[in-house]
Amino acid sequence: MGTPALIRGYEVVIGIETHAQLSTRSKIFSGSPTAFGAAPNTQASPVDLALPGTLPVMNRGAVERAIRFGLAVGAKVAPLSIFARKNYFYPDLPKGYQISQYETPVVQGGALEYFLPPLPSTGSGRSETAASGPLVEHVVNLTRAHLEEDAGKSLHEDYQGQTGIDLNRAGTPLLEIVTEPDMRSSREAVEYARALHRLVTWIGICDGNMQEGSFRCDANVSVRRPGAPLGTRREIKNLNSFKFMQQAIDYEVQWQIDLIEDGGAVQQATVLFDADSGETRAMRSKEDAHDYRYFPDPDLPPLVIAPEWIEQVRAQMPELPQRMATRFQADYGLPAYDAAAMTQSRDFAAYFEAAAQASGRPKLVANWMMGELSRRLNARGLPIDASPVPASELAKLVMRIDDGTISSSGAKELFDALWTGALLPGVQLSGAGVAVASASGTLSVDAVIEARGLKQMSDSAEIERIVDAVLAAHPKSVEEYRAGKDKAFNALVGQAMKATKGQGNPAQVNALLKKKLDG
Repeated sequence: MGTPALIRGYEVVIGIETHAQLSTRSKIFSGSPTAFGAAPNTQASPVDLALPGTLPVMNRGAVERAIRFGLAVGAKVAPLSIFARKNYFYPDLPKGYQISQYETPVVQGGALEYFLPPLPSTGSGRSETAASGPLVEHVVNLTRAHLEEDAGKSLHEDYQGQTGIDLNRAGTPLLEIVTEPDMRSSREAVEYARALHRLVTWIGICDGNMQEGSFRCDANVSVRRPGAPLGTRREIKNLNSFKFMQQAIDYEVQWQIDLIEDGGAVQQATVLFDADSGETRAMRSKEDAHDYRYFPDPDLPPLVIAPEWIEQVRAQMPELPQRMATRFQADYGLPAYDAAAMTQSRDFAAYFEAAAQASGRPKLVANWMMGELSRRLNARGLPIDASPVPASELAKLVMRIDDGTISSSGAKELFDALWTGALLPGVQLSGAGVAVASASGTLSVDAVIEARGLKQMSDSAEIERIVDAVLAAHPKSVEEYRAGKDKAFNALVGQAMKATKGQGNPAQVNALLKKKLDG
């Protein structure tokens, strides 16, 4: 990983704790639903409310998802793990404690690998935005991942100075994933969080919806002089945006350095990030393990996971993103950056592979997916599986570029037609008839090429006639070119392409002009 960059002479040390809400339909210890958006307190059973006489029952689906995660990160899946009571008294915890795991978690160790472009060398000493360049592999070691239940939610607005309590989330299954303090910049931390988000959604254990709280991170941040012991950390809670994570860590680092430089000492604390002000603010002094008074939960027996169960889960695991990216490099000749981009999600990877295999031009497919397709998807907030342009039609578009049927400018017009469903400007698919539709119900590539006249001229004699006419009509440009003015050549190319109404093959036009001018 190389020598970490220093900020104002200090080394930054970051560890991340992530709460991933597991994708079960019911809660971890009760049969209550976990659907988001229900009216307050309509999804809380007697077990969730801790009514007398109720007992928790373990959700098998939550355990199976924990096993899946352990296998994905190369961790040890504990054959026996223990549930504990974590005692603290918040109004949104009806029992007065949270059922979690402490000394013996279900997933132990493991690591997450991801790629990070290097920073440009600016000498500013502050975090930068992502830069282009070769990818650098990073590895973050995991301490543990343990199962626990979520708490409810305190509502402070619209209650006339009072606090409302919504217990719908109480008992929702979480997998808390804890790293070693292996990250040395906010960018490393954000890229780790992105890679973890991709992994948990890839293997189907979490929907990854950060706005709904399904994936939220706490960042433990400290600074130290190089070679010094670890500094005192402050924990930034409930970061539900990658952008906010980077802003919060960057602010916290500068705040801690300022405090130390002014002669102060960092005190361990839990802080919140205010996105409006861009600042962190202390919420409470940070608790240590002994403050929670952990002890084994007497209502839950030890969780026993047989080897056969682990092997059953292993047999159902999908190909993991890192392994798939390596295969894409080997099978399709993609550069590492492209392969990583194509495996940003399972749906994205499936789209790429379908288009690459159908077209036989994987690199060109990747270019279009990273460029025009991603730009339009991002602009409309669409996932790849909602793309108006299916993989089969992108494959045909790429093939028509490759065989010279259309030019690069024609390809852009073609893609726009496929995206908007307009056979001709102002003529939508619904009015164009079934004859122009592909098997997927969208416009077909060949129908658009025909209707819009995008096909490049293939008659060499006709192109030569046009070139001769252009040279005869622009003798001054011919003289300027032969006098060594290169711009004159570009002007002649433009005139020739104009004369072909944009349907001339640019490479053919260039070559023919060059031959006649130099001949």
